[in-house]
Amino acid sequence: MGHPAMSHPAILRLGQVLEAPPTGGDRVDWDVLFEESGLRLPEDYRAFVEVYGGGEIDEYLSVSTPPVTESAYGDLLDGLNPSLRPADLEFLAGHFAGSATPEVLAFGGTASGDAVFWLCTDTDPDKWSVAAFRRQSPYGTVPWTVFSGGMVEFLLAVLGGNLQPFSDRSLAQGPHEFLGWRAMRGF
Repeated sequence: MGHPAMSHPAILRLGQVLEAPPTGGDRVDWDVLFEESGLRLPEDYRAFVEVYGGGEIDEYLSVSTPPVTESAYGDLLDGLNPSLRPADLEFLAGHFAGSATPEVLAFGGTASGDAVFWLCTDTDPDKWSVAAFRRQSPYGTVPWTVFSGGMVEFLLAVLGGNLQPFSDRSLAQGPHEFLGWRAMRGF
């Protein structure tokens, strides 16, 4: 456990249900990312990227990272301008009493077309909530699930079957596998 990200409490818990890839995670210079984009990201997410990197959970839920050479998952910065309808964003505004529509940043998506966002409602990214948008929602139901916790806690809730925010509910069934982009490319 020499790697500092491995000591993050949420990453330790995640490691019990989702083995990290043997190829390792992705190296990101978080200070340079901030200088170039003005974007600070939550500590648990940074630890996830360093331990797991970009890839997919159970061939269903993909997790994006900041740009990483050769990674097809290095598209996090593309999530700064998600294509959501105003009505979809109005629900989020109503979820936060008295607030304007929050800025959102996509960090993941599913094979069913669902999307997972941070609700950037605070200058401290460690206070951001997570919201999942279910593309295939029955008529009259709210397509959003808002989770008051960080990205890794969200993953733990989903993988543990305590939260089912996606169109396909198979993520609640284990065992779980993370397939990083290096393994997909044969590295």
